[in-house]
Amino acid sequence: MPSAPSDDATSTGVEIRYSVVIPVYGNEATLQAVIERLSEVASRLDGPMEAVFVVDGSPDASLLVLRRLLPGAALPSQLVVHSRNFGSFPAIRTGLSVARGEYIGVMAADLQEPPELMEQFFAELASGGADVAVGRRMSRADPGMSSFASRTFWWMYRKVINPAIPRGGVDVFGCTREVATELLRLDEAHSSLVGLLYWVGYRRAEVPYERAARTEGRSGWTFHKRVRYLLDSVFSFTDIPISLLSTVGLVGGLLTTVAAIVVFAGWATGRIENPGYTPLMLVMLFSTFTLLSGLGIVGSYVWRTFENSKSRPVAIAMSVEVFGGER
Repeated sequence: MPSAPSDDATSTGVEIRYSVVIPVYGNEATLQAVIERLSEVASRLDGPMEAVFVVDGSPDASLLVLRRLLPGAALPSQLVVHSRNFGSFPAIRTGLSVARGEYIGVMAADLQEPPELMEQFFAELASGGADVAVGRRMSRADPGMSSFASRTFWWMYRKVINPAIPRGGVDVFGCTREVATELLRLDEAHSSLVGLLYWVGYRRAEVPYERAARTEGRSGWTFHKRVRYLLDSVFSFTDIPISLLSTVGLVGGLLTTVAAIVVFAGWATGRIENPGYTPLMLVMLFSTFTLLSGLGIVGSYVWRTFENSKSRPVAIAMSVEVFGGER
């Protein structure tokens, strides 16, 4: 992950007060509209705002489009290029690490979350009443199957991981420089950025909004990625799997004890012709089930511990370009 740009190398002579981080993957069709709407937001703020675009190994022409548009944009900007596709959350972390603003917002480049939310986030943060501002989705204009999958995912997330998460989940947020610094200190692989955002605490405010329909491209938030993200969140923020294993072992032990008493009674009354066969099978089946379940769950924790012990960066940026903006 790149460090924040130095004053000598990247200073544009403008003291940035607000930053907006935008991960980019397959968004070439919406980038011009994103820049235009962010420029309008910047014109209404009480201090300079920059846009930090992080191109996360995008397979389309997003990088070329940004290199063409940003030099003439009406707001300062940075363009960070990952060496490959690392994922949306590593891209956000990269953006947080180079952002220069006192207050930082994070949004997607597909325009389903309105850029104007950044203005509301910054107002909440600058007022001193909150350190983190999250968007609370009031409605969504997504296709039926996609909406159902997302609602199910966030319902499970709230039930299993953190009930403080808004019902529609968190797709867009803003935070102070202090919170961003604390997030970057938690350099964990295979974790949940939203989970970390709530784990660090601080004062939170929720800003309601309506999620717009996607007008260009397809969402990269596939069912497989949702499942992986939910599993990463489970194993990173809760001990429910271990507790579940302990409960299964306790209940199974009680059931096995009852079964052993029944078998012993049958043997004592002469109703079982082959004593030893039934209890042996019960012990073997129960032990095998418990061992396999335990190995799978404990193995998930061991694997994540191994991944974090490598101390690999969560992403690699090949370059950072800074544009001053034309007012």
